[in-house]
Amino acid sequence: MDIDFRPLLVLGPIGLVVLWAAFNMGKAMLKGEAKLFGKRGNNPFQ
Repeated sequence: MDIDFRPLLVLGPIGLVVLWAAFNMGKAMLKGEAKLFGKRGNNPFQ
């Protein structure tokens, strides 16, 4: 039984990019620097 590596070649880099983005988002949120909500950061009530 031969394993087909073509799906991994396509999905591998995509998965790495998604994981890297999630990791960076997590770091930014921990530092309170997430810019998801504009310039006010994480707290919309400031």
